[in-house]
Parts: sequence; structure tokens; C-alpha cells
Amino acid sequence: MARILIVEDEEPIIKSLTFLFRQEGYNFTVAQSGEEAIRIASERKPELILLDIMLPGMDGYEVCRRIKNTPELKDIYVIMLSAKSQEADRERGFESGADEYITKPFSPNQLMAKVKGIVR
Repeated sequence: MARILIVEDEEPIIKSLTFLFRQEGYNFTVAQSGEEAIRIASERKPELILLDIMLPGMDGYEVCRRIKNTPELKDIYVIMLSAKSQEADRERGFESGADEYITKPFSPNQLMAKVKGIVR
């Protein structure tokens, strides 16, 4: 079973995502800060990271950059999941190494379809 890391600090979104992943039977972990995300990614080496941008401490752009610049983590698929919807935000996300960028609010069904396609 695929390992997924959810990096999010807003409790309602954490609850929504964990409900979805639990329903689908995925093995997931939640990090609520950038520093915690990097530590967990290094320890567990997930196949997929759902990464918010606006986090306490280190933002999601820096988390993504650090993950993609670490040889043993660079192949982790990163989906930025953010309320920042401007084209400049999306570009910055891709420049930091994100594989995909999805804006909030998102469709749970579309997100799960995307996840299933990635972690097959």
C-alpha cells in the first residue's frame, strides 16, 4: 500500500483529507509544519506528498525545494494543494519542483482519482 504524507495546518482540511484517505484504505501521515514534513518524508519516504503552501515556519515552496534537492527524496511525487490561485503562485510551485498544483477548494472525487493514478 502506498505511503502518503499530508502536509496541512488547517484542521477542517486535515479532517476532510484524512477521512477521504481512510475511506480508501491508504496509509497516510499528517504533518502540520514544513519542518515536520521534511522530517517525516526523510523517515518514511512516501510515494506522494500533498503539500499546502501556507504553513507555519517554512512554507510549502521551500519544503518542496528541499525535498526535490535531496537525492533520496527527489522522486517523491509532490502535489501542491493551496488556496493561492494566481498564475504566479502556480509558476512558483512548479519552479520549486512540484509535480502538480491543485487549488482549494478542490473536488474530493477528482483529488482521489488523481491520487489513485499516481500511486498505482
